[in-house]
Amino acid sequence: MPLVNRSHASSAVSFAVPEPGRRRSRLRWTAVVAALTVLGLPGVAAVPASAADPSATTAPAGSSPAPSSAGSAQPADLFARADQRAQVGESAKVSGTSSTSDVPDVLVVPNQAVPLDDFYTPPTPLPDGADGEIVRWREEPRQLTARNYLVMYHSTNATGQDIPVTGRVLVPNTPWRGEGPRPIVSVASGTRGVGDACAPSRWLDYERPFIEPMLLAGWAVVVTDYEGLGTPGGHTYVVGQSEGRTVIDIVRAATNLPATGLEAGGKVAFSGYSQGGGGAMWAGELQPEYAPELDLVGVAAGGVPADLSEVAEGLDGKVGFGFLLFAAYGLDAAYPELDLESYLNERGRETFEREKDACVEATLPHAFQNIGMFTSTNPLRSPQWQARLDENRLGANPPDVPIRLFHGTLDEIVAPGQARTLRDEYCAAGADVQWEWHLGEHVSTMVTGAPGVITFLDRRFRDRPFLGHC
Repeated sequence: MPLVNRSHASSAVSFAVPEPGRRRSRLRWTAVVAALTVLGLPGVAAVPASAADPSATTAPAGSSPAPSSAGSAQPADLFARADQRAQVGESAKVSGTSSTSDVPDVLVVPNQAVPLDDFYTPPTPLPDGADGEIVRWREEPRQLTARNYLVMYHSTNATGQDIPVTGRVLVPNTPWRGEGPRPIVSVASGTRGVGDACAPSRWLDYERPFIEPMLLAGWAVVVTDYEGLGTPGGHTYVVGQSEGRTVIDIVRAATNLPATGLEAGGKVAFSGYSQGGGGAMWAGELQPEYAPELDLVGVAAGGVPADLSEVAEGLDGKVGFGFLLFAAYGLDAAYPELDLESYLNERGRETFEREKDACVEATLPHAFQNIGMFTSTNPLRSPQWQARLDENRLGANPPDVPIRLFHGTLDEIVAPGQARTLRDEYCAAGADVQWEWHLGEHVSTMVTGAPGVITFLDRRFRDRPFLGHC
């Protein structure tokens, strides 16, 4: 049950009450059911993809070529079989037939031994292109209630370089019944890991139950892989200056792809939790200067790592220390001059090599470890690292659209205090902010916060009044 600051209790209650009408009530209950579904899933949730649509059209020249055969993956290798399914779907669209009946619908975890699809290898040299311009794309088997497109697009990294980024565009069967073009939610993913096999578009998504209510509402959803997940180079984990741009540019990419039917100029929102909460808020802070053409109407973010220095202090020696290792990798990938390896001892170098391609489950064995176990000198104490951490601290440029922030009172991964500080800084700067404490730890707050996110986005897309808590 969310906790509400008493000084705002009346406004929070009025916000939570659904507007009259069955559609709004059904939307909220769909979000509740989706949240409860996640509680019943294992550590990573698997979402089946349906067979390819025989009537679907093939991608134009310049997209990834369709494989000519399905391969011969063993039944025990679920990841390879599921990847085979996508490849067979491409062949089926070319031939006009479907031959996917022997391929299982779901995978459970990514198998890092399986080579990545060639789609994720960008052309060399990378052709010139504006931010959000498509490099290549292909249509894949439908996912539940939506058409499904895999895209590679141009974006800009933390040091201003043009980079290729991949992600998914989901266009629902449900029509949009509001005003204007179909709205788009750019969902910034929570932690998947730092290896290419962990990319959100590469394996089935534990956050998909939270996305399904958005699709059922008639909103398109785009999900970036961020920099370096799937594509070459290291993943810039929790580096907001990179993540925020990739979250923005996949919106541009979706409207630059005629096959999606999405129009530029429609309402846009950013949403995310944990790593994704940071990515969504960074997109909100960067958008006015980086993408002023977007009609941004709101940002919803939970479990936000706003101050990476304070988050690191809360992880060192604690249950979530593995996430601090990922963050060190991410900063080093974004800013090579930080030279992480020069700070590592022998154990640290061995761990760096072993875990540099790891997915999220690799954080578990590192619980309650500390920085001193892996370093000869603590990089977080160096001026160079502190300067880059400061560049990736949220709060300096509050979005000029309504914001919904929420956090768990018992969050053991992302320190609650620094999230509260972000709220206070936004309020002091005059931003429109809703804030909710949730009685729970990190994962449960992702679940309990989901219905409020759907309600917030629905009101933003329908131009309903906003009730702030500042």
